[in-house]
Amino acid sequence: MRIVEINHIKIGQGQPFALIAGPCVIESESLIMETAETIKKLTDDLKIPYIFKSSFLKANRQSVTSFTGPGLDAGLKSLEKVKTTFDVPILTDIHNASEADAIADVADVIQIPAFLCRQTDIVVAAAKTEKVVNIKKGQFMAPEDMDSIAKKAESTGNMKIMLTERGTTFGYHNLVVDFRSLTIIRNLGYPVVFDGTHSLQLPGGAGNKSGGQPQFIFPMTRAAIAAGCDAIFLETHPCVEEALCDAANMLPLQRLEELLKQLMEIQHAMKNFS
Repeated sequence: MRIVEINHIKIGQGQPFALIAGPCVIESESLIMETAETIKKLTDDLKIPYIFKSSFLKANRQSVTSFTGPGLDAGLKSLEKVKTTFDVPILTDIHNASEADAIADVADVIQIPAFLCRQTDIVVAAAKTEKVVNIKKGQFMAPEDMDSIAKKAESTGNMKIMLTERGTTFGYHNLVVDFRSLTIIRNLGYPVVFDGTHSLQLPGGAGNKSGGQPQFIFPMTRAAIAAGCDAIFLETHPCVEEALCDAANMLPLQRLEELLKQLMEIQHAMKNFS
């Protein structure tokens, strides 16, 4: 497996797991600054590699009245402030090919949302920026089929690719995680990320918005570390009850330290089986 480097962070075989975390969407600059500061201090103390994540736009909301974010220009300006203030790499989503260059001016990792992973023009545009590309596996995709998606990015000459497992559609309003997927994706040769919060969504399960099962965040992420994933993706918020997006499946920021310490213990134990 190749190792992907994001600034000073190495993600892949034999490396400590990295954390990709932040609020689902930029609700305000003050929110993401507060969250980034808290997580940066925590991960520095625990010596966990950290990448800040938040979206400037959530284009796939269930309802037309749902909050979608500040948009490209304002959102990237806020993300740049997080990056320079706390010296952390930035990950954010791309929604159409025309956004690629602007996102690349700020972000260190360009993420392809799960619903858009088959959109060739978006994958290729993101890869052409020469930034790291994180492709989320669509809820409708088999893990082995992600190889052809990754090859779209590689066609540009960019080999800095990560693949994220975020659950598979199971009937209506439900997702399941097949943990065989983590091994299958890793065997394709790419670092594998486990999305410990979106995989617990109940899409459309709350009427005009998605529901969630956050009570399973701890056991699912622990299982992912035991299965050998290379990074954990978590959406977290200091007050999930008031979150404007994905409140039903986000991790309360106050519980992040507890979870990370458990994951570190599991990864340490797994070294005996490598």
